[in-house]
Amino acid sequence: MENTKQNILGTAPIGKLMLKFSVPSIIAMLVGALYNIVDQLFIGQKVGYLGNAATNVAFPLTTSCIALALLFGIGGASAFNLTLGEGKKDKAPHYMGNAATMLVISGVALMIITLLFTKPLLSFFGSPDDVMPYALDYVSITAFGFPFLVLTTGGGHLIRADGSPGMTMVCSLTGAVINTILDAIFVLGLDWGMKGAAIATVIGQVVSGLIVIWYLKFKVKTVELSRAHFKPSSVFIKRIFAIGMASFFNQIAMMIVQIVMNKSLKYYGALSVYGDSIPLSCAGIIMKVSQLVFSIVIGLAQGTQPIESYNYGARNFDRVKKAYLLASTIAVGFSFVCFLCFQFFPRQILSAFGEGSQEYFEFGIRFMRRFLFCIWLVALQPVTSTFFTSIGKAIKGVFLSLTRQIIFFLPALIILPRIWGIEGIVYAGPIGDFISSVIAIVMCIAQFREMNRLGSMQNT
Repeated sequence: MENTKQNILGTAPIGKLMLKFSVPSIIAMLVGALYNIVDQLFIGQKVGYLGNAATNVAFPLTTSCIALALLFGIGGASAFNLTLGEGKKDKAPHYMGNAATMLVISGVALMIITLLFTKPLLSFFGSPDDVMPYALDYVSITAFGFPFLVLTTGGGHLIRADGSPGMTMVCSLTGAVINTILDAIFVLGLDWGMKGAAIATVIGQVVSGLIVIWYLKFKVKTVELSRAHFKPSSVFIKRIFAIGMASFFNQIAMMIVQIVMNKSLKYYGALSVYGDSIPLSCAGIIMKVSQLVFSIVIGLAQGTQPIESYNYGARNFDRVKKAYLLASTIAVGFSFVCFLCFQFFPRQILSAFGEGSQEYFEFGIRFMRRFLFCIWLVALQPVTSTFFTSIGKAIKGVFLSLTRQIIFFLPALIILPRIWGIEGIVYAGPIGDFISSVIAIVMCIAQFREMNRLGSMQNT
């Protein structure tokens, strides 16, 4: 007989389930985003805009960690819930155990690669010469936290799939609080600069990772986990990879875009009145502020994952549609409020990360207002991508995850600056956001029609 917690996914009101799963997921995602924001706040106040530029240069490595975490975390969680929904409880624990093992292995591999090639990687990511020393100080330490960051982020999805979204929140929140406190001590109190921020980040990530390990070893409640479930098997890893690759490619796409944007900002910024470091610093701040918005939207979408996966596996299509529509409505409404803040209070937001020259604020204000102009609409994109992943439509999820970053935004990022210089970078964002959002809506309508057809066949 299925566990009571799993039966709730098929019987409890959608709104109540969304509250139960999405709120902790949102907090967990928000806390994860705050790791970088907190560092940048302290670094901006103590080190200055070159330090903020350094964290922007290093950010593709953090994105790589998140990509691996989502590949095996969302892939494992979705496969776990889909398998339970299908009534195959003997196979479900293998997906959770294999996903956890791959999270650790991939995190360690990324750490080793980063430590071996730190300077070449930072140079490839677009670091100017005056930013490189700050970036080296930061990454040479934060790399040691990569295995724990991957495990915490990915493990949070496994814990949520087990019916404990609150524990996912605890894992991330504990590390973030520790990071914030230690940032204040190391950066402001002891004046350790970039190294202090990096050390604080790693300590917080280690604590969060240890909590995930403790949960998986002692507290899993919907299935019984044994050592055999953690032994890698190509059968289970293949399905985990197939389901999780949409979210993985979405993050990889973000990383590619970050690298291209950094290089473009450095090149076209040097040709403008702003120089190569001011655009890099401003863009880094604005991208991370927008990441706060998307962390909430993505957390909301991820909170629907167990609901959509379980009910799709159980062929309860009406509940799948209700979960998606509720998440979409909330995501768009919240993002519109953020859009208003970005339009009316850009200088105040930038000032929280330290002071700068007139050129610094001139570029930053214009970049924030124009680059994030369609943020209210593009909130539909991660909700829809997660929707397809949750119901096992891996190919559609991969395609949709690539539309915003790779298929539309990246070409605009390459072509438009050749015509308008650094202004072309500013306008590339809303163009990619608008087109990818329209495609997400069209794909979702088609999938709803398919579920209506399957539901009609099931009732006859």
